[in-house]
Amino acid sequence: MVKKIIKKLLPEKVILFYHYLVALVATVIYGWPGKKMVVIGITGTKGKTSTANFIWATLMAGGHKMGIITTASIRIGEQETMNKYHMTMPGRFVIQKTMAEMVKAGCEYCIVETTSEGLKQHRNVGVYYDWAIFTNLTPEHLPSHGGSFENYKKAKGKMFVGLAKQRKKIGGQEIEKVIIANKDSEHADYYLNFPADKKITYSLKKESDVKAEQIKETVSGVDFVVGGKNFKLGILGGFNVYNAMPAIIVGRLAGMSDEKINKGLSELNLIPGRMEIIDEGQNFTVIVDYAHEKQSITYVLETGRAMRKPGAKVIILLGAEGGGRDKAKRPIMGELSAKLADQVVVSNVDPYEDDPKEILEDIATVAEQFGKKRGEDLWVIEDRREGIAKALAMAGENDIVIITGKGAEQSIVIGGQSRPWDDRVVVREELKKII
Repeated sequence: MVKKIIKKLLPEKVILFYHYLVALVATVIYGWPGKKMVVIGITGTKGKTSTANFIWATLMAGGHKMGIITTASIRIGEQETMNKYHMTMPGRFVIQKTMAEMVKAGCEYCIVETTSEGLKQHRNVGVYYDWAIFTNLTPEHLPSHGGSFENYKKAKGKMFVGLAKQRKKIGGQEIEKVIIANKDSEHADYYLNFPADKKITYSLKKESDVKAEQIKETVSGVDFVVGGKNFKLGILGGFNVYNAMPAIIVGRLAGMSDEKINKGLSELNLIPGRMEIIDEGQNFTVIVDYAHEKQSITYVLETGRAMRKPGAKVIILLGAEGGGRDKAKRPIMGELSAKLADQVVVSNVDPYEDDPKEILEDIATVAEQFGKKRGEDLWVIEDRREGIAKALAMAGENDIVIITGKGAEQSIVIGGQSRPWDDRVVVREELKKII
């Protein structure tokens, strides 16, 4: 409450300057850890956490010790802890302390999943990026940027500006600055225009430096070809090829062979809360995924439809955030779920201080407009546990149940109050009641 009052009273510039000073102090206290590793920044609207994990798995397979800070988890080498902070980029002291722990553990590389909000609040100060990756860009978090997509795009550009700083690191060694960008995004050229020693593009559609072809989804992952070389992912979803492409580029930059890169990609079979299969012996498939906007919801539903056997259903649980988050995506989610899922459960994600019923109805009423009927193939269940239980109870043999919106987040915020929560744990608990 005190923070809210202060934010209302003080100009935003003053608050942001405070954030900058805090970040600078944290950097000094923890000994400038960003200068002692090659730092890889990943920004974009979706796919950042998966991209970070694919890079982690690739470089680890090449014998390089890695650290990552992502929405889902924080890894230092083989050690993983869940991100309990309910934000992708934790506070300045947490980031610097974590990076210092990576240095102490002997990490050569550090990946920082980087958000527009984190950049706006100067959480990037002292991170010192060397390689910058752009995944994609779609409208999201616009209220935080004055409702402007252009402001949102430019905010992410601050990570690329950071490449020009601190060229000499790790004992005075000059680190090559690299931009890696998804050429299939119409916004790639904006980020490619920033200065760098090397610029590398990847794609699935347009011509680029590194292009994936012959993509084939399997029951255990995805097969694809890059430059005549075969690669395999141990994670479901053809869309994950986009997320794996930067790992191939990074692996090659680190001097790894394609065989070693493929070993890392194929042996990674779990990214917390990202197309994560929950198996308690049930006769249907349950997937927990972070999908929470147009493109990611489309991807997971298309994957579910591709996986299902003839006669099987795709059931989705979805919702949207409150707290001033983008309201425009709610009707889009309603339309997509109505068109691509057989049965839909609309339930809480993180309403924050907003009225949960209003959020749910913004999705459900549009789903009705596109053919869904309440009580038949559409249910609005405010309590998330009850919603999950309903989705699971409706599933029959070979059905696909997709629980979206939170992934591996470790808390849920309702009425301004945060409490512990993990979709994966709740799904397992509810499954055990019915099998």
